[in-house]
Amino acid sequence: MAKPFQYGGQAVIEGVMMLGAGGSAIAVRKPSNEIVLKESTRVPLRERFPVLKWPILRGCVSLFESLILGMQAITWSASQVGESEEEQLTSWELIVTVGIALVLGIGLFIVVPVSVAAFALPYIGQFGRSTLEGLIRIGLFIGYVVAIGRMKDIQRIFAYHGAEHKTLSTYEAGEELIPENARKYSTIHPRCGTSFILMVMLLMIFIFTFVGQTTVWLRILIKLVMMPVVAGLAYEVIKFSGRHCESKLVRFLVAPGLWLQKLTTREPDDAQLEVAITALKAVLPEKTEVLVR
Repeated sequence: MAKPFQYGGQAVIEGVMMLGAGGSAIAVRKPSNEIVLKESTRVPLRERFPVLKWPILRGCVSLFESLILGMQAITWSASQVGESEEEQLTSWELIVTVGIALVLGIGLFIVVPVSVAAFALPYIGQFGRSTLEGLIRIGLFIGYVVAIGRMKDIQRIFAYHGAEHKTLSTYEAGEELIPENARKYSTIHPRCGTSFILMVMLLMIFIFTFVGQTTVWLRILIKLVMMPVVAGLAYEVIKFSGRHCESKLVRFLVAPGLWLQKLTTREPDDAQLEVAITALKAVLPEKTEVLVR
């Protein structure tokens, strides 16, 4: 018996992108209060190449595809919200922006923890080194989220993140997709990308405990090379937890990621819920009628 498809998505600028089995949809509320919808069909790589459905490998591929789709969705949403051409990023500006963000991310979340923990290695041993690296990395991530969460524009993105989760929970509960039903659900969802990021960090602590003593730069290189594998493992854990959330053991394992979502989500208003619902309806197989206004 085939497993039910697990819908997902992400918040974008003044909107939400939802991913379905055969495509994606981005719904954005423009400054005029109109909801604009962009639908795209897609055939995932794992459907074209069955070998990519293998455990762990499918997680690596899904992460890559999600990053590409996410960047495209954010770019499109920015173009819909921007009131002038000057506010819109060109393709080259986007590439440069993403490149800078990637370099800064590697520097902050890999180079800094590895370098700091290396000084303490003689006193704490290999296990302590991996643990300290992980704690520094998690601390930096939480600090980063708290800091950007003070920005008004990011708070709105976090509210759309909450709207995405509430909408998915409403659908998965079998209820009609209307703001009144979605409002009562939590902004926390077991398959959230925030939980995925934390799971990657926790798995890195465990895996790199078994890596022998190396130089700082070799350890950084190993982490970069191993990142797709760790991401694939984290993907499997998150998918499993989403299907077995009634298990006490699973709830215990994913609890830290759920707690962290309290920082990356906000309570949405009905207008934001309407946007998320519009996006989800557009990717459902039954193609429920979508009200766009």
